Amino acid sequence: MAELQNSKKTYTLASGDKIPAIGLGTWQSPKDQTINAVKSALQSGYRYIDTAFAYGNEEQVGEGIRASGVPREQIWITTKLDNPWHKRVAEGIDTSLKNLGVEYVDLYLMHWPCSTDPDDLQKHLPDWDFIKTWAELQKLVGTGKVRNIGVSNFGIKNLEKLLNDPSCKHTPAVNQIELHPKNSSPKLVQYCKEKGIHVTGYSCLGSTKLEIYKEPEVTSVADQVSKRIGKEVTPQQVMLQWGIQNGWDVIPKSVTPERIAANFALDGWSLEKDELEKVTSLGATESKGKMCGDDWLPIKVFFGDDY
Repeated sequence: MAELQNSKKTYTLASGDKIPAIGLGTWQSPKDQTINAVKSALQSGYRYIDTAFAYGNEEQVGEGIRASGVPREQIWITTKLDNPWHKRVAEGIDTSLKNLGVEYVDLYLMHWPCSTDPDDLQKHLPDWDFIKTWAELQKLVGTGKVRNIGVSNFGIKNLEKLLNDPSCKHTPAVNQIELHPKNSSPKLVQYCKEKGIHVTGYSCLGSTKLEIYKEPEVTSVADQVSKRIGKEVTPQQVMLQWGIQNGWDVIPKSVTPERIAANFALDGWSLEKDELEKVTSLGATESKGKMCGDDWLPIKVFFGDDY
């Protein structure tokens, strides 16, 4: 059995930078709990924190980083440009850097391929789209403010549109998308691989509305691995290991120190071929589900072509 040391595992981006295989997600982390969550994660061994301007907790993430005592240069920080800021990319990154209290971020993502009117969030800007936003993001390369630029929530259709535009001089380093056993998007993952775009998986543990950890395909694998290696492995750990072994980094969200530590405890074991296949089979069921849709956006960004 191959033993993966996931606490130290990284993926090399096109730039040569190495993104850790597991990080702490902070989407929906309450402000009053984010500082301690980030501090706990970094003191547990994490070296990767994911946030976004839209989460409203960049300042708390920065405070948690400083409280941890871990040097900034040892930490991978990802944040994101919010939809109403597409015309204000330079201002957007400066605002995020100020919020975080850092001089640069390792990865700056366009959060959604939607240029929302800041004066009316129900409207898309008539004279702007994500192609123009990417052109502005490209101007940040070499400024010292971002080490890498990328996208989030881009499907094949929008990636094709971006990559085929003459203004696209830099291929996105990363595409951060919803990835879990019930939404494995194999066509999109393969497309990104072919284009040299690394994939980050968010909502990798499902949610309170989609309790994947209770699925028999996952619980049976957790039991099987536990017996095989002689120590308890949880369904959540199985799902994280599944993502990492499929080639993407995972950013599970938690504000509980015990769960944060447990999510990181993936060293010394791996899933065997039949176990990986059993977890993957969940995506072939009729109950497979995408949790994060585009109904709240003024335009459609998902087209059902990524499976």
